[in-house]
Amino acid sequence: MINGFIQLLYLSSGIPKYGRKTKKPETFLLTARIIVYTTNAMSRIENQKTIAELIAQNCIGVRVRLLNRVVTRIYDDALRPLGIKTSQLNILVVIARLGLARPAEICNRLKMKISTLSRNVERMRARRWIEVIDDDRDARAHQLRLSVEGLRLLEKAEPGWAEAQQKVEALLGAPGVEAIASAAEKIRAIA
Repeated sequence: MINGFIQLLYLSSGIPKYGRKTKKPETFLLTARIIVYTTNAMSRIENQKTIAELIAQNCIGVRVRLLNRVVTRIYDDALRPLGIKTSQLNILVVIARLGLARPAEICNRLKMKISTLSRNVERMRARRWIEVIDDDRDARAHQLRLSVEGLRLLEKAEPGWAEAQQKVEALLGAPGVEAIASAAEKIRAIA
């Protein structure tokens, strides 16, 4: 296609393809290079648009991130009056269920990085929601448990959590809630 385009340029420019040179062959070459570059660039842009459409229409990751942002916002809005975020509530719930919890165990249950947990634990300790218990057997290890304030906070959070739960259930519908629960169980089983 590009070769045919260059031949067309030669014919329309008055520059013979072979033979003697005319006044300004550099003008022709510059024009040809610009056209070739523009054609290639347009082809790349069209290819990028096609790829973008493919990803936008089919990417599970994009959809999960969107769902996560919307659902998290609903829960965070409901819990905001208590000064707690959904991510922190999840940590409180795991610690409450375990009684005493090692950080690695919390990370495993929540599929969370240790650095993310550490940041949250420091904030939660500063607010006196959790306590750090040193391990008598290993000086490097410690466990976490809810403080009295953490237990009270968990109780206070329940109505806001329940309200957010109803909103999310209404937003997703029963089939959506069931699909998320099923996917979460599969992930817990393999991860």
